[in-house]
Parts: sequence; C-alpha cells; structure tokens
Amino acid sequence: MTTRTPDESRPLALVTGVGRTVGIGAGIARRLASSGWDIAFTFWAPYDQRMAWGPESGATDAIAADLTELGAVTAAIEADLSGPDAPTLVFDEVERRLGGVTALVMCHCESVASGLLDTSVESFDRHFAVNARATWLLIREYARRFTGAPGTGRIVALTSDHTVGNLPYGASKGALDRITLAAAHELSHLGVTANVINPGPVDTGWMSGEIREQAISHTPLGRLGTPQDTAHLVDFLCSSEGQWINGQLLMSNGGLA
Repeated sequence: MTTRTPDESRPLALVTGVGRTVGIGAGIARRLASSGWDIAFTFWAPYDQRMAWGPESGATDAIAADLTELGAVTAAIEADLSGPDAPTLVFDEVERRLGGVTALVMCHCESVASGLLDTSVESFDRHFAVNARATWLLIREYARRFTGAPGTGRIVALTSDHTVGNLPYGASKGALDRITLAAAHELSHLGVTANVINPGPVDTGWMSGEIREQAISHTPLGRLGTPQDTAHLVDFLCSSEGQWINGQLLMSNGGLA
C-alpha cells in the first residue's frame, strides 16, 4: 500500500522477492529505507506456499509497516515473475503509485533443489523463467524508463554458486550473472552501474541442521551470513560512494571456502 505522497527528494528503489520478514529482500528494503529511499517491493505468495517453510501470514503488511516507520513511502506489488509480461506490469504499477525507479535490486528467485538426473523439464524451465528471463526483462524495462541523472542509477542482483544437487537453480543464477554484468556495459549511456552479489550461506529458514553446521565449519568467521550483511553491501552500492564499483561479481560470504 502507498502510505503517503512520495517525497521527490527521496530516490525510489524497486526490490523484488520481498515475501518474508526474515528474508534477504526484506533486510535490504529496510536498510535502504533507513538510508532515505522510498521502496516498492514485489512478492509472490504461491511460491512460499510451495516451499517447506510455508507462507508467512501478514508478512507483506508487516514489512510495509517497518518501511513506513523508517520514513519510506511503500508500495507492495504481488507479481508472478515467471510470466513474460510481469516486469512491464510491475514497472507500470510502481510508476503509477510512486514514480520513476532509481535503483533496481533483484532478490527474487525460484529455488527447488534437484540434480542432473532428477530435474524435470518443467522445473528447469520455471527456474530459467524466474531467475534468468525475468532478470533480463526487469533490467530492460528499467533501462527503457530510466530518466535519472547519469551516475545515479543502480542495478544489483543476488546470485549463488550452488550447482551440485541444485542444478536448475545454480545454472539459472549463472545466467543471471551474465545478464546483469552485461548491463554494466550496455547501459553505459545511462550512467547506470550494475553489480552482482553472492551473499553466501544465509539461513532464512531453509537450512537443515546438517547444512547449517557444514556452512559454519567452512566459513572462517565461524558463523552464517545474515540478511543485514547483504543489505549493508547493497546500501553501499546504491549510495553515491558506491558509484565507482561497476560490472562486478562481489563475494559477500565471510570467506566461505
């Protein structure tokens, strides 16, 4: 919901994949709001319903309330990004409710673990539709509509290097990397930066005890990542101080080996 009239002095970030209060997307949205950004965010409840953690009742309203308390104008938009028309519809709705987007931060994903031998064609196609194709179409829509001053625009995408036993997710995230990094060069005429972040092992409710222990044992800092760890880096990249970082795949993973 939009809670007040947008302040033109505050830039607007569109953050995708903000469906749960404990998620990385929600952490990023809160951090940007605290740094003076207005926030539009997307969510897709049927995805959480398919996952082991299940839907979080009232999450969208709770996240919007947090952002409002931090001074942001907010707009929550439900969007199935597996559809090719979804990015255009999302930008139409954001512009109608809040105005033009300065930063595009993509945290959305399809992630269902399966390997080379047991991945279905349907699952493979859905992963690429959400993780790769939607990323391309969101970036394309952003570029077509961007009217900000050169040097102000930002694109940030979250990726993963997990492939073994997680083939469609890892492969489609690899495609996301290439698409986003291409934007750093192809959108140079707009003065927009584009970077990818690998946040490493962040437990937002999906890890088993075994995965948690293994991740901690392979991380020199001896802990898991948090949504706040990723949010701090996104906040920096979206700030004026982060303008010189462009076309990079950044490992924000505590030194995970």
